Amino acid sequence: MTDTPTPARRSFVEGALAGAAALTLASTTGPVASATAPVPSPTGSAGQVLRLPAPTGPYAVGATVRHLVDPTRNDPWAPEIGVREVMITVLRPAAPGRGFPRVPQLTPDAAATFALLAPVVRPPLPGTGVDWAATLTHARAGAPPLPGRRPVLLYSPGGGDSRAMGSSLAVDLASHGWTVVTVDHPGDASEVEFPDERPGRERIRTTELRPDMDATAFRTMIDTRVADLRFVLDALGLDRAGLYGHSAGGAAVAQTLHEDRRIVAAANLEGYLDRRDGELLPVARYGTDRPLLLAGTDGFRDERLDRSWAALLSHGGPVTRRQLAGCDHWVFSDHASLVPQLQAAGLMTAAQRAELVGTVAPRVSVPAVRTLLRSFFTRHLPARAGG
Repeated sequence: MTDTPTPARRSFVEGALAGAAALTLASTTGPVASATAPVPSPTGSAGQVLRLPAPTGPYAVGATVRHLVDPTRNDPWAPEIGVREVMITVLRPAAPGRGFPRVPQLTPDAAATFALLAPVVRPPLPGTGVDWAATLTHARAGAPPLPGRRPVLLYSPGGGDSRAMGSSLAVDLASHGWTVVTVDHPGDASEVEFPDERPGRERIRTTELRPDMDATAFRTMIDTRVADLRFVLDALGLDRAGLYGHSAGGAAVAQTLHEDRRIVAAANLEGYLDRRDGELLPVARYGTDRPLLLAGTDGFRDERLDRSWAALLSHGGPVTRRQLAGCDHWVFSDHASLVPQLQAAGLMTAAQRAELVGTVAPRVSVPAVRTLLRSFFTRHLPARAGG
């Protein structure tokens, strides 16, 4: 939950898209392609192809995308829609087999939108030179799930991120036996692709975030995420689940733990536990009687984080704080493995890489984050309990 991207007017996003599109056009209309131009990817777009690390568990993973509509709520960012919609991906341990294609991290249309928004929503990601549509997850479309019920984990991404940017960790957890549901928060996420258009929005809905978020908008973002997570629990008929979330998602899952007894345990991956005006979230004011992990990095740690986390820790209870060395804020997302590849390709400097994910190599940081989450949920919501 950084202080960079924040809830915005449509004019901000439209301007960002137009400006990014102009920059892209200017960079691709030269008379002759350079001899060192990027090699076209299998999707036909020129650009660096990035890869996600393979999962480490014994199970194959199947993926299903679902569109959920809550008719009891209106959308806080776009009231003209008339309902609140979320998109989710359900990742389950699956039977191994051939013929099930790997799911892309971003579909071609979502990738085209993300390519324009990436340097605006998540500086210093490059505005050109990457084929975002070519990155594949290690989940398989259509792979039949293994029989039996398994414990469920819900994931809420960082502010400005779509659920796609948490693919690697989610697939790894599913490969170890959990059912993992990644949740998009439309209006907050950089882009959300819906099955079709509806009055009040296009098929791909872009972020409403802007750099000058005020306290009211920040409250709306966290409160909406909490309501989204509780709605997904309702829609899936879950009476017991774990939560994990990054940044704004970390704040949301901690607060959802406080509000909803169905949550067995939650992991807050470097989310502040206060609001923009300094008011502590209720979970930090009153504490929790259920397990809560506070995981941070030495690169992002600041007075605000320490203050809000210390308030929660002062109540005692089953709250644990952990810190990763040599890392920064976005190491808890797919950027942990993607950003070093961008640096290696000359699309990002070492300083820019450190700003996003720190200096530790992904061969160290990715297993560290995965092990931290698996260990926490193995203690409090073990995969074997459902399978």
